[in-house]
Amino acid sequence: MEKSKEAKIKEIMKRKEEHIRICLEKHVESKAVSTLFEDVRLVNNSLPEMNFDEIDTSVNFLGHKFSAPIMVGAMTGGAELAKKINRNLAEACEELGLGMAVGSQRAALYDKILEETYSTARKHGPTIFLGANIGAAQLSKGLSMHDAKSLVEMLDADALYVHLNPTQEIVQPEGDPAYANVLSRISELAKNVDKPVVAKEVGCGISGEVAKKLEAAGVSAVEVAGTGGTSYSAVEYYRALEYGNREKATLGKLFWDWGIPTAAALIDVRRSVRIPVVSSGGLRNGLEVAKSMALGASLCAMAKPLLGPASDSGKSARMYLESVINGLKATMFLTGSRNIRELGKARYVITGELADWAKE
Repeated sequence: MEKSKEAKIKEIMKRKEEHIRICLEKHVESKAVSTLFEDVRLVNNSLPEMNFDEIDTSVNFLGHKFSAPIMVGAMTGGAELAKKINRNLAEACEELGLGMAVGSQRAALYDKILEETYSTARKHGPTIFLGANIGAAQLSKGLSMHDAKSLVEMLDADALYVHLNPTQEIVQPEGDPAYANVLSRISELAKNVDKPVVAKEVGCGISGEVAKKLEAAGVSAVEVAGTGGTSYSAVEYYRALEYGNREKATLGKLFWDWGIPTAAALIDVRRSVRIPVVSSGGLRNGLEVAKSMALGASLCAMAKPLLGPASDSGKSARMYLESVINGLKATMFLTGSRNIRELGKARYVITGELADWAKE
């Protein structure tokens, strides 16, 4: 029997709240795999020949200036706590001159009462780069161009993110692994939505082969969102346990560490496409941001590390982001990089497992 609109809204809100709670309370990080950024060694420069305060961390991404190559990755919306989190994140980004994307806005398509849990980001971040967000499964199931445009308009967004999460859809108790014709629908979006379309994973990594297809489909950027950070198979594993769904819990455990390590995905995608590439998935500090930029990223995104601080206050979120920026600047100083362009040319050595992934 088809669920009522009210039942769908309640189900989505409950799921959003569970995602937040589990990410805050449970171990949802990858277990036996890492981002492999530990295998990237930037070469120390003992003669940087500049003063620390000369360093310029600013970048341009999709026509928007960022004070540093950092944004808050797509995370949440569709629940009361999500509204608080998005507000605090937006306030922090506004103060620091950064950007953010909201979580999937599908909930707001069911009821306008949920719009504010997303639009609060624009209200409290009037000048920031802001990304709207919809899932690939919704495209496959026939999301209209009118609805897609309404998601952008809801936030006065600067881009529309399409998240690719086939692994999560398989594991999620109420998941919907509908992925037929997704690529053609993304192409349709790119042609009809008057904003850049960005394709992103949710923690399993995008390969060079997939990135090429996305570029050909017209996306303006790709966010690799690799393995090594939060595992949504883990998140859905805990939810499946709570629901007593043994089948889904077994799948969640099986695919806990599934995917392409972030550093490997970044290298593969960067050498496969010409469009901007965003590094994300397990980034936790400014050193890893610097390594990403040295490997060719145009921008970096972080989500889970900001969930706790943003659940507290905008000030806490800002302080975390400031620490990341400080770490980035310190790394730039120690590599003799006055700006991000020079950091992109910094010398590095790839070792260990990543060296195997990086082979042509």
